[in-house]
Amino acid sequence: MVPGEESRETKSPGHRNDASKPEAALSSARNYKWWLRIAVFSLFVLSGQSVATILGRLYYEKGGKSKWMETLVQIVGFPILIPYLFFSPSKSSSATKTALDGRMDARLLVLVYIIFGIILAGCAMLFSVGLQYLPVSTFSLISASQLGFTALLAFFINSQKFTPLTINSLVLLTISSTLLVFQSDANGTTASTGKYAVGFTCTLVASAGCGLILNLTQLYFRKVQRTDPIYTIFELLTYESVVATFIILVGLFASGEWKELKEEMEEFSLGKVSYVMTLVWTAITWQVFAIGMGGLIFQVSSVFSNVIAIVGLPIVPVLAVVFFDDKMDGVKAVAMVLAVWGFLSFVYQQHLDDVASKAQDRNNESG
Repeated sequence: MVPGEESRETKSPGHRNDASKPEAALSSARNYKWWLRIAVFSLFVLSGQSVATILGRLYYEKGGKSKWMETLVQIVGFPILIPYLFFSPSKSSSATKTALDGRMDARLLVLVYIIFGIILAGCAMLFSVGLQYLPVSTFSLISASQLGFTALLAFFINSQKFTPLTINSLVLLTISSTLLVFQSDANGTTASTGKYAVGFTCTLVASAGCGLILNLTQLYFRKVQRTDPIYTIFELLTYESVVATFIILVGLFASGEWKELKEEMEEFSLGKVSYVMTLVWTAITWQVFAIGMGGLIFQVSSVFSNVIAIVGLPIVPVLAVVFFDDKMDGVKAVAMVLAVWGFLSFVYQQHLDDVASKAQDRNNESG
């Protein structure tokens, strides 16, 4: 990601042009590797989000009733990350670099993990309620408001700049999710109007919470630097998930829902094995999604990671129509069009920023 390498190579005279070739080749290789990482993390986000959401809805459709269990599987897959933390070759050299040092440094990190874990557990629970009471297509479209919350909070937390196109994107995404509240029935579910309103509100609040934690994660990555970026991502995901899992398990046992899980498994219409596999793969795919989001935040920004997540917006409703016979009515169609329009506005703004950055680099080189 070093703009202007080509211009440096072509403008450098004589032997300086030859000397710059290895540097240009190295920059090109780094640029290729960076884009490859972005592509892999984006694939993780899109596939993990789509499959996990569909499996979560499948759990409720086929007889699952426990909101705490559905919440737990969004977080509890973190043990798959632990082997990397122990066997990473850069583990011994991954020294923390923050403004504080010594014991206060460790205390600060523990506080960060606890705060992140609490927010994560709360968002997961709210999303579980929304997914239970809403058609999966409606749930997915309301979740698109997460981009708006992320960008707004990025302005205050990470100094995100606003442009007319960015504002247009936020407005369109807000309208696209708000439109869904005017639906008079809860197509695709048996939820009452009251439960539909609860599901809508919970999903919207959870989207705002996710916007907050994504921005706080970006801030964390700026403050805590490690020699291995993947180690940093896995470390944060593991420790915040430990806190969130503890909170959710307390809720599961305190609510008494754990007593009903055996009966729930026996009554699951697809069978006991399918019940277990649905929960296992839901947990795994949510971790795939989390790794992708963490990677994109680390490599680019919290807003960019959310933009990639919104790219998958049309995927879930289409899959819901295929697997759950959800209805794609006029309101949902308009909401989807507005959401995609908002996404394209944001992407175009990123393109303009990239062009302006390259032009500035050329001017600096010529100067």
